Amino acid sequence: MSGTGYQTLLDCRRRGRLLREHGFTIDQIAIVLSLDHPVSPLRLYRYAAGFTASQVVTTYGSLDPAGTSSLRESRLYDYENWPQAGRRPPIYVLRLLAGIYGTTPIRLVTPGVLANYSAHDQRVLGTQE
Repeated sequence: MSGTGYQTLLDCRRRGRLLREHGFTIDQIAIVLSLDHPVSPLRLYRYAAGFTASQVVTTYGSLDPAGTSSLRESRLYDYENWPQAGRRPPIYVLRLLAGIYGTTPIRLVTPGVLANYSAHDQRVLGTQE
């Protein structure tokens, strides 16, 4: 991780913890963090919720009833970096991550990223509460 990326991580962890202690919701924290850090909403929500990539992968795996989850940290980073790099996260992944982070799937993508999904997938993302 670059020096700037690591500083962003540390700042978001510190601010997220303080904001959670003051009763801010995860959605509110993600908005506050986005004011200073131009990273994807998917990454900001992980930071806002106070999770490391490892914790997300472990939690994600525990939600898979078949125990066959293939999410790895490197793939999570790919999803968080898309569309500048990496891979587009599938709808089912966004739905699971939204549940882990305590938000709705639509909040994990920007309007520009949302436009890359089919009309059906856009409706699924926008209507999941």
